[in-house]
Amino acid sequence: MQQRVDNMDVAEPAAQRLAWGLHNALGFVFMVAWTVGWICLALLLLLVTRRRDLALRMAARCWAPALLAGTAARLVVEGADAIDWSRPRLLVSNHQSIIDICALFRAVPVPLHFLLKREMTRVPFVGWYARACGMLFIERDNPRAGARLRREAAALLREGSTLCLFPEGTRSRTGVVAPFKGGTFQSAIDAGVDVLPVAIDGAGAVLPAGGFRARPGVIRVRFGTPLPTSGCGSGAGARQALADAAHASVVALLRRQD
Repeated sequence: MQQRVDNMDVAEPAAQRLAWGLHNALGFVFMVAWTVGWICLALLLLLVTRRRDLALRMAARCWAPALLAGTAARLVVEGADAIDWSRPRLLVSNHQSIIDICALFRAVPVPLHFLLKREMTRVPFVGWYARACGMLFIERDNPRAGARLRREAAALLREGSTLCLFPEGTRSRTGVVAPFKGGTFQSAIDAGVDVLPVAIDGAGAVLPAGGFRARPGVIRVRFGTPLPTSGCGSGAGARQALADAAHASVVALLRRQD
């Protein structure tokens, strides 16, 4: 009898791993098919209406919810009601997982642009959608591209758009928030818009970096207090001070206990 119990104890985790492996394989296929389908519809809508805001809201209202549900993640948004979303802002967030973009699309109630890696332009469908919707791209290996990117970002913000970036530069595999790079904060200073710190917690556990291994969990998106850019001055020191203040705010939001 004891041997049978021991065998069941070993078999259960193995069966559980197999079930999760099958779930994730099907989830990955669904993610790709769902993404391609909605991008095709969004591009068709954009072609007919010429309205980027509609194509961006499709991502928030149609594409992102199903992907969050597919990972069995529950999204909790805190602090959004205190933000005046009629004003353009530069959102800066920590980065734990590729599912961060889904969470932010859902949490932000206005059309949202992202700053993406230049490599994303070579990804079929995703790259086409990002370009068509006016996303910005960063060439991390080209220092000369920084000034042009800051001008493009400032112009987007002046037009009244909301732009989100991940100033750590890459996803965190440990949950520790790396220092924020100050370069792109200059665009908020130049455009005269506030910087809005955003903390994402739990995304790294739901969908860790490296592969597609989803697990159920809670993803919290917390909005902090906007940081004004008026009076920040100019130059590398001013924008890095703004980046450091945003970093401190994001860390404080992650440490907050409800």
